[in-house]
Amino acid sequence: MKSAVETLNPTRVRLTVEVPFEELKDSLDAAYKKINQQVTVKGFRKGKIPARVIDQRFGRGAVLEEAVNDALPKFYTEAVNEAELNVLGQPEVDITELKDGETLNFTAEVDIRPAIEIPDYSGIEVEVDAVEVTDEDIEKSVEQLRERFASTSPVERAAEEGDVVTIDLQAKVDGEVLEDGVADGVSYTIGSGELLDGIDDAVKGLEAGGEATFTSELKGGSAAGKEAEVTVKVTQVAARELPELDDDFAQLASEFDTLDELKADSRKRLENMKQFDQATQAQERVLEKLLELVEVPVPEKLLEDEINTRKHNLEHHQLGQMGLDLEKYLEIQGKTVEEFDAETKEAAVKGIKTQFVLDELVKQEKLNVNQEELTEHLMRRAASSGMSPDQFAQAVVEGGQVPLLVGEVARGKALAVVVEKAVVKDTNGEVIDLDDEDEVEQATETVEAAEGTADAAAEEKSEG
Repeated sequence: MKSAVETLNPTRVRLTVEVPFEELKDSLDAAYKKINQQVTVKGFRKGKIPARVIDQRFGRGAVLEEAVNDALPKFYTEAVNEAELNVLGQPEVDITELKDGETLNFTAEVDIRPAIEIPDYSGIEVEVDAVEVTDEDIEKSVEQLRERFASTSPVERAAEEGDVVTIDLQAKVDGEVLEDGVADGVSYTIGSGELLDGIDDAVKGLEAGGEATFTSELKGGSAAGKEAEVTVKVTQVAARELPELDDDFAQLASEFDTLDELKADSRKRLENMKQFDQATQAQERVLEKLLELVEVPVPEKLLEDEINTRKHNLEHHQLGQMGLDLEKYLEIQGKTVEEFDAETKEAAVKGIKTQFVLDELVKQEKLNVNQEELTEHLMRRAASSGMSPDQFAQAVVEGGQVPLLVGEVARGKALAVVVEKAVVKDTNGEVIDLDDEDEVEQATETVEAAEGTADAAAEEKSEG
C-alpha cells in the first residue's frame, strides 16, 4: 500500500491511497465466505459453494464490493497512522479506481487537529473581585436561616404579604377546565413568586373563604405557555412568625451556643464561598487570556457538529424539562434567532479552542492523570448526573468513555498550570495566591463549563 497526504487547509487533509490487489486477498476470502453463508445454490451444501460458482451466479462485482467495504477501514487507518495524523470525525471516502486483479485506489478527506504553537504564557495577568464579607452579608445569611425556622399560625383576617395561604386552584383555557388544571390544598407564601404570575395580587386582601379570578400564562402542564383564566379560593390564612434572634435561636438552628458564634461561622462560610468564586473567576479569565494568545483554526465540520449538539441539548433537554420551546425561551431572554445563533456559535468556537489548546499544553507539559484524580473527578460527575458512583463508573466503562474523563482531568491540570504561573490581583490591588488542594478539580469544572461538556453529560444520562 502507498499513501500520500495533501493539506487542503490547516484543519483538513486529503489522503490518496493505492492498494495492490494482492493485499485485498484476506478481504476477498472473507467476502466469499460471507456470501456463502447467505445464499443457497442447488447441488452445493450451504457454505461450500466454490468461488467461481458465486461469480457466475451472483457476479464478481458483488464480491468485490463486499471485499472493498471490508478492507477500506483497515487501509484508511494504516494511511492515517503512517502519516501520523490526528484525525477528527469520519472521513469522506471516494473510490477513484478499482481494477479487478490489479489495484484499488481511493481518496479520503478528513478533518484533523490543527498544529498549535503555545507561546510563553507566564506573563498573563488578570484581575478578580476582592473577597469581602460585609455585616450586611452576615445579617442576610442569618435571616435566611431564621426564615427556615419560621412557624405559622392561622389568623382570622385578610391575607397580607408574607402570609402563608392554603388555596384551591382551577385553570380554564378557552372556557374549558384543564384536566391537570385543578389543585386543592396548595400551600403558598405570598410574595415568594413560586406560583403563577398575578396570584399575589389576587389573594392579598382575601380572608378564608374568599375567592378571586385572574389571568395568567401557565408555566407548565398540558397548556404550558397559554393564557388561562385562574380561579383561586383561599381556605386558610396563616401568619408566619420568625424566632427571636438570640442565643436560644443559635442553639435551635445550629451546633453553636451563642448568636455571636453562629454569626462568626456564617462569616467564615461566606468567605470560603467567595474565595471559591474568586478562584473560578481567576481560572475563567486566565483561560480567556490564554486563548487570546494562541491562533487556533477551527474545523468547519467539527464546528457545525458542535453547534448542532449544543442546540439539541438546549431544546430537547434543558428547555424540555422546563416546559418551554426555543421560541418561548428566546422571547423570555429577549433575543432574536440571529442573536441566539451568534451566541451559540461563539460558545462552540470557544469550547473547541479550549480543548485544542489545553490538549496541546498537556502534551507540552507532559501531564498525567493518576487514579486518585480520576476517581475524584468520576465521583463529582456521578453526583452531578444524579447517579451513584458505581452506576456512573459502570456506564462510563461500558460506553468506552474512560479516555474522555481522563482528558477532562488532564485539561483541568493544564489550566491549573497556567493559572499557577499567572499574576492574579483583586480589585484592591492585592496579589492573590490560589494554591489549593482542590485546584485541579475546580479547574476541571471551569474547563467543562467552557467546553460545554457538562451539558453533554446531562444529555447522555437522559438518553441512557
